[in-house]
Amino acid sequence: MGAVEVLIAVGVGVIVAAAMFFVYFTFQKSKRGDLERERENMLTDARRTAETIRKEATVEAKDIVLEAKAGAEADLRERHKELTQLERRILNKEEALEKKLEQAEQREVEHQRRKQSLTDRERTLGEREAEVQKHMDEQRAVLERLSGVSADEARAELFRRVEEESRFEAAKLAKRIEDEQLEQTDRKVKEILSRTIQRYSSDFIADATVTSVVLPSDELKGRIIGREGRNIRTLEAATGVDLIVDDTPEVVTLSAFDPVRREVARLALERLITDGRIHPARIEEIVEKARKEVDGVIAEEGEKAVFELGLSGVHPDIIRTLGRLKYRTSYGQNVLQHSKEVAYLAGMLAAELGVDVKLAKRGGLLHDIGKAVDHEVEGSHIEIGGQLARKYGEKPGVINAIMAHHGDVEVTHVEAALVAAADALSAARPGVRRESIENYIKRLETLEQLAMSFDGVDKCYAVQAGREVRIIVKPDKVSDEASWSIAKNLVKRIEQEMTYPGQIKVTVIREQRYTELAK
Repeated sequence: MGAVEVLIAVGVGVIVAAAMFFVYFTFQKSKRGDLERERENMLTDARRTAETIRKEATVEAKDIVLEAKAGAEADLRERHKELTQLERRILNKEEALEKKLEQAEQREVEHQRRKQSLTDRERTLGEREAEVQKHMDEQRAVLERLSGVSADEARAELFRRVEEESRFEAAKLAKRIEDEQLEQTDRKVKEILSRTIQRYSSDFIADATVTSVVLPSDELKGRIIGREGRNIRTLEAATGVDLIVDDTPEVVTLSAFDPVRREVARLALERLITDGRIHPARIEEIVEKARKEVDGVIAEEGEKAVFELGLSGVHPDIIRTLGRLKYRTSYGQNVLQHSKEVAYLAGMLAAELGVDVKLAKRGGLLHDIGKAVDHEVEGSHIEIGGQLARKYGEKPGVINAIMAHHGDVEVTHVEAALVAAADALSAARPGVRRESIENYIKRLETLEQLAMSFDGVDKCYAVQAGREVRIIVKPDKVSDEASWSIAKNLVKRIEQEMTYPGQIKVTVIREQRYTELAK
């Protein structure tokens, strides 16, 4: 290619570049014009929109102002109405206060008038009182001069007579109140006891410990004695019981203080008789079996008694000791049966009075437990029973019931008093106990002698098998109050000087009769 061609190519390129620049410049200028127009249109639209919003805001603001103004006017009218009502109420109250003030002023005037009237009346009464006192002094002086006794002496004499009459009236009142209370108490006690006895009505058996064994024939006496007395000595040594083989036909008598040993000996002897083999080795074997059997019966009877009464927590040694009472009697009454009966009765009485039923039953069951070992330990069955109860951790109420059921110590628990009442009730039923005719006659004689030892007693009678004594006093020597005193003092002496089962009723009779004959 030549230089001309190069120049032509360069020139063409320059022209093309210039044309493209012109076109680009023209396009940009046209674009800027469009943008300007678009900006102007947008500004116009914005101004128009702003104007529209301003006009709407102005209208809305005017509406709000009008609404606020209307609300404020309504509030003002309501406040004005309330103020008007308040003002009316204040005016009414002021009128009421004015009326009350006027009434108060009127009452004050009336009060002053009455006060003045009372002052005048008080002054008049004072003057009259002075006149009356003057007349009384004159009359007193006349009376003292006529009677020869001063007013102080007369007053002292009057007081003395009033005191004597008051003492007499007070004694009569106290006697009447005590009689009424005793009557009410006696009625209430009878009701409770009647309900209790009705609920518990058991059979009684006048039991006695067996002290003799019946033999099929007298030939067995020789076999029981044995060669040179070996058998009887072995039996006595093994049981601790004396065997009395005398001329009584077909009977061997057992003698021992311990009822359990006596029961073991009876049971062993009966089995030896039934078995027929009587020699020392067999005797020792049978006695050991009988002892185990009796121990089992003792434990079973104790557990049975505790179970029947629904008691718990009783020490095993107490239960075994309690079972021993099965072989103990008192005046022919089985002590274990008596103890269970006392427990039932005491529990029922406790239920009637609303006190501790379990405690009353426990005290009733254990009240005579000392009798199970009183032949082994020194002391009365009360002391022994109290020691056993303390040893095995019984409650104070149970201990008090044991110690106080014969009145040896003071009753500190209600349940103890109920146990004592139940014990007397169980022992005093007709036929439940037996005693010898000598003791019976001696008790009646002692009872009548104590009754006749009081001054003014005319006659006395022991009735109801010695459970009641009736005393007839001389009415001209013994007053009603003295009759009451005789009954109280005789009861104290009977409790202190006599031993008796159950209780003894003392009745003092004072009456005065006038008899005339029409001829």
